[in-house]
Amino acid sequence: MKILVTGGAGFIGSAVVRQAVKAGHEVVNLDALTYAACLENVAEVAQSNLYSFEQADIRDRAALDKIFALHAPDVVMHLAAESHVDRSIDGPSDFVETNITGTFNMLEAARKFWAAVGKPGHFRFHHISTDEVYGSLPADKSVMFTEETAYDPRSPYSASKASSDHLVRAWHETYGLPVVLTNCSNNYGPYHFPEKLIPVIILNALAGKALPIYGDGSNIRDWLYVEDHADALLTVVQKGENGRSYNIGGENERSNLELVQTLCEILDQKKPRSDGKSYAEQITFVADRPGHDARYAIDPSRIRNELGWRPSVTVEEGLARTVQWYLDNETWWRALQDRDGVGARLGVKA
Repeated sequence: MKILVTGGAGFIGSAVVRQAVKAGHEVVNLDALTYAACLENVAEVAQSNLYSFEQADIRDRAALDKIFALHAPDVVMHLAAESHVDRSIDGPSDFVETNITGTFNMLEAARKFWAAVGKPGHFRFHHISTDEVYGSLPADKSVMFTEETAYDPRSPYSASKASSDHLVRAWHETYGLPVVLTNCSNNYGPYHFPEKLIPVIILNALAGKALPIYGDGSNIRDWLYVEDHADALLTVVQKGENGRSYNIGGENERSNLELVQTLCEILDQKKPRSDGKSYAEQITFVADRPGHDARYAIDPSRIRNELGWRPSVTVEEGLARTVQWYLDNETWWRALQDRDGVGARLGVKA
């Protein structure tokens, strides 16, 4: 199978690229190489004859048409997106242009190519999205997001992803484009760009800086190890039913405070502070993010029952692996810390 992966130099996209190549699939990595992309993320497979790279922006329709014509993919896995909620608060236009207009361009390029090659039945456009499109949940743990949950996005980021989801469904219903959609919970793991919560906590801890927690730390997220997510995405693109959506969760709900405390405990074991104190003493509560959703949680019944997929890693196991990866790969993350906005508090202009 030849897979066109958009955003393949990003965090989740690179995990998909690595797994797909190792599984024997031919992969075309399409990435604009914006601030959060890094080709080092796919270095371990970049020399494979199954891998090729195209630098292009999904906002450039002409470039997309050329790439589809040149590579003739069997499936598209569309991950390219602006994804940082705080950045979306400060600069929503980039999110509208990339996540909405860029997805429109991808759909039209895919539709044109699909029609030109005779509308083969095996073709799939797999749109990868987020559980944030559903809005916020109450504390009651019996209530979870399902594939039928009404959309209720609260941030410019989640609104842009909700819009792109609707476009994908419309192109399926109106034009018959074969699609599958997935909405995932919060990802973490190796190669996580150092502006998101988990890498920020790890790297601030190692640098002796404050460990910032928004509000009182009670916001709850379901945490999904990125390698598990990549495995789920490859399962869906190969086995998912045309026109169907699948929620992908890690089955690991934790409050932000609980998550940070766990990271501190792992760091205390793996890299003790020189003064013998716990990294937890560096925890600092800061002003909350505007419109901060209280809780996300996914009911993964559909993907489990229909496709036989479940996550393999608990959050404690995944966090331990992640901390160790950052300890072992300082060269990677230090090179990214000078990029625009990394390490600065964003999303407070609302």
